[in-house]
Amino acid sequence: VQTATDSAASSSTGSGLGALGGLGGSTGASGLSSLGLPSIGGNTTSNAAGVLQYCVQNNYLNAASAGGIKDQLLGKVGLGGAQAQQDAGYQQGASGLLQGSDGSSFSLDKIKSNVREKACSYVLDNAKSLL
Repeated sequence: VQTATDSAASSSTGSGLGALGGLGGSTGASGLSSLGLPSIGGNTTSNAAGVLQYCVQNNYLNAASAGGIKDQLLGKVGLGGAQAQQDAGYQQGASGLLQGSDGSSFSLDKIKSNVREKACSYVLDNAKSLL
Protein backbone atom coordinates (compact mmCIF):
# COMPACT_ATOMS: atom_id res chain seq x y z
CA VAL A 1 0.00 0.00 0.00
CA GLN A 2 1.51 3.31 -1.07
CA THR A 3 0.81 6.62 0.58
CA ALA A 4 0.83 9.89 -1.30
CA THR A 5 4.37 10.50 -0.05
CA ASP A 6 5.53 7.10 -1.32
CA SER A 7 3.94 7.76 -4.71
CA ALA A 8 5.67 11.12 -4.98
CA ALA A 9 8.99 9.56 -4.02
CA SER A 10 8.40 6.82 -6.53
CA SER A 11 7.85 9.21 -9.39
CA SER A 12 10.85 11.37 -8.54
CA THR A 13 13.31 8.51 -8.08
CA GLY A 14 12.19 5.90 -10.57
CA SER A 15 15.26 6.34 -12.76
CA GLY A 16 17.57 5.01 -10.06
CA LEU A 17 16.09 1.54 -9.99
CA GLY A 18 18.01 -0.17 -12.77
CA ALA A 19 19.87 -2.44 -10.36
CA LEU A 20 16.66 -3.93 -9.01
CA GLY A 21 16.13 -6.25 -11.97
CA GLY A 22 18.18 -9.05 -10.45
CA LEU A 23 17.04 -8.51 -6.89
CA GLY A 24 14.71 -11.16 -5.59
CA GLY A 25 14.18 -12.77 -8.98
CA SER A 26 10.67 -13.01 -10.30
CA THR A 27 9.12 -13.12 -6.85
CA GLY A 28 9.95 -9.66 -5.57
CA ALA A 29 11.48 -7.40 -8.18
CA SER A 30 8.18 -5.99 -9.42
CA GLY A 31 7.14 -5.08 -5.88
CA LEU A 32 10.45 -3.35 -5.21
CA SER A 33 10.44 -1.36 -8.42
CA SER A 34 7.20 0.31 -7.42
CA LEU A 35 8.69 1.45 -4.10
CA GLY A 36 10.91 4.12 -5.56
CA LEU A 37 14.14 3.18 -3.80
CA PRO A 38 16.69 5.90 -4.57
CA SER A 39 19.92 5.09 -6.34
CA ILE A 40 23.01 4.90 -4.16
CA GLY A 41 26.14 6.75 -5.19
CA GLY A 42 29.51 7.89 -3.90
CA ASN A 43 27.99 10.91 -2.16
CA THR A 44 25.78 8.61 -0.05
CA THR A 45 28.47 6.23 1.21
CA SER A 46 28.10 7.02 4.92
CA ASN A 47 24.30 6.80 4.62
CA ALA A 48 24.54 3.40 2.93
CA ALA A 49 26.76 2.24 5.80
CA GLY A 50 24.15 3.47 8.27
CA VAL A 51 21.37 1.64 6.42
CA LEU A 52 23.44 -1.54 6.56
CA GLN A 53 23.74 -1.04 10.32
CA TYR A 54 19.95 -0.59 10.53
CA CYS A 55 19.42 -3.77 8.50
CA VAL A 56 21.79 -5.81 10.68
CA GLN A 57 20.28 -4.50 13.93
CA ASN A 58 16.80 -5.41 12.74
CA ASN A 59 17.90 -8.86 11.46
CA TYR A 60 17.22 -8.13 7.78
CA LEU A 61 20.86 -8.83 6.88
CA ASN A 62 23.49 -11.18 8.24
CA ALA A 63 25.99 -9.31 10.43
CA ALA A 64 28.91 -11.31 9.07
CA SER A 65 28.33 -10.26 5.46
CA ALA A 66 26.89 -6.77 5.86
CA GLY A 67 29.11 -5.72 8.78
CA GLY A 68 32.29 -6.07 6.76
CA ILE A 69 30.89 -4.02 3.88
CA LYS A 70 29.66 -1.37 6.34
CA ASP A 71 33.11 -1.11 7.92
CA GLN A 72 34.78 -0.87 4.51
CA LEU A 73 32.40 1.92 3.47
CA LEU A 74 33.11 3.85 6.65
CA GLY A 75 36.84 3.38 6.14
CA LYS A 76 36.56 4.67 2.59
CA VAL A 77 35.08 7.97 3.79
CA GLY A 78 37.40 8.17 6.81
CA LEU A 79 34.82 7.52 9.50
CA GLY A 80 35.83 5.30 12.40
CA GLY A 81 33.40 3.98 15.04
CA ALA A 82 32.85 7.14 17.09
CA GLN A 83 33.14 9.42 14.06
CA ALA A 84 30.42 7.49 12.23
CA GLN A 85 28.02 8.06 15.11
CA GLN A 86 28.44 11.82 14.61
CA ASP A 87 27.97 11.77 10.83
CA ALA A 88 24.49 12.97 9.80
CA GLY A 89 24.28 10.63 6.80
CA TYR A 90 25.23 7.61 8.88
CA GLN A 91 22.75 8.55 11.62
CA GLN A 92 19.91 8.89 9.12
CA GLY A 93 20.78 5.53 7.59
CA ALA A 94 21.00 3.84 10.98
CA SER A 95 17.46 5.07 11.68
CA GLY A 96 16.21 3.48 8.44
CA LEU A 97 16.26 6.50 6.13
CA LEU A 98 17.94 5.73 2.80
CA GLN A 99 19.34 8.82 1.05
CA GLY A 100 19.64 8.74 -2.72
CA SER A 101 22.50 10.23 -4.70
CA ASP A 102 19.95 12.61 -6.26
CA GLY A 103 18.90 14.01 -2.86
CA SER A 104 15.76 11.89 -2.53
CA SER A 105 15.09 9.80 0.55
CA PHE A 106 13.14 6.68 1.43
CA SER A 107 12.11 5.41 4.86
CA LEU A 108 12.50 1.67 5.27
CA ASP A 109 10.10 1.81 8.21
CA LYS A 110 7.23 2.53 5.82
CA ILE A 111 7.33 -0.84 4.10
CA LYS A 112 6.45 -4.39 5.19
CA SER A 113 9.23 -6.41 6.77
CA ASN A 114 9.49 -8.95 3.94
CA VAL A 115 9.97 -6.12 1.44
CA ARG A 116 12.30 -4.35 3.87
CA GLU A 117 14.57 -7.40 3.74
CA LYS A 118 14.73 -7.13 -0.06
CA ALA A 119 15.40 -3.39 0.22
CA CYS A 120 18.27 -4.13 2.61
CA SER A 121 19.67 -6.60 0.07
CA TYR A 122 19.39 -3.87 -2.58
CA VAL A 123 21.43 -1.52 -0.38
CA LEU A 124 24.02 -4.21 0.34
CA ASP A 125 24.42 -5.10 -3.34
CA ASN A 126 24.75 -1.47 -4.36
CA ALA A 127 27.04 -0.61 -1.43
CA LYS A 128 29.52 -3.21 -2.69
CA SER A 129 29.82 -1.21 -5.91
CA LEU A 130 30.96 1.83 -3.90
CA LEU A 131 34.06 0.03 -2.61
